[in-house]
Amino acid sequence: MPSLTTIAFDADDTLWVNEPIFTDTRLKFEAILSAYMTIDSGLEKELYAVEIRNLQLFGYGIKGFTLSMIETALELTDYALKGRDVERIIRLGKEMLQHPVQVLPGVEEVLDELENHYRLMVITKGDLWDQENKIARSNLDRYFSAVEIVSEKDTATYAALLKRHQLTENELLMVGNSLKSDIIPLLDLGAQAIHIPFHDTWAHEQLGSAQINGYKFPRLTSISELPGWLKENAGYRA
Repeated sequence: MPSLTTIAFDADDTLWVNEPIFTDTRLKFEAILSAYMTIDSGLEKELYAVEIRNLQLFGYGIKGFTLSMIETALELTDYALKGRDVERIIRLGKEMLQHPVQVLPGVEEVLDELENHYRLMVITKGDLWDQENKIARSNLDRYFSAVEIVSEKDTATYAALLKRHQLTENELLMVGNSLKSDIIPLLDLGAQAIHIPFHDTWAHEQLGSAQINGYKFPRLTSISELPGWLKENAGYRA
């Protein structure tokens, strides 16, 4: 990887904790609905189906998730959901938006080391205000020369970002936890990507082996391994 100049990082569940906040909120959502119905595994599937149905309208992020919880609750209770419980669901969304940003272990140390050798970027998707707010509250923004918040992370989006930042495919390395959003689109473009799995991943971001297109790519157990991997495989830029 002698031409590598730029490392781009996914944000949610790569730089800081995200999906566990959604998981915890889903459990609180189930508790609210338990007053109306027997809770089983079908509730999570119903909520997920509504989320996916609404993606084209609301996009990714907490606000769309909150609206999808309300819509799911109304449908499953046959519109018997009480106003105070609608308010409780809205409050869940507000709590998510105000949740402290928990930077993952090793992230700051790795960024502190790599900023001396590479140009560092963030490429993340979701609600613009929420993502900007999390980046600011994380105190990591000082490491990044560019922050790109996009509505989708696919080959077309990445190709446009490469053009905007005047990068060739060989000059960019993407680091993230989602095979669907952070790894496969880059490999489809002929670029480079490193997968760092996270223990809690939204179903929409998961891919089966048949969807990986036979690609082979580096997989690290934590971000702390990234500098060592770069030294061995890319060499540090002076």
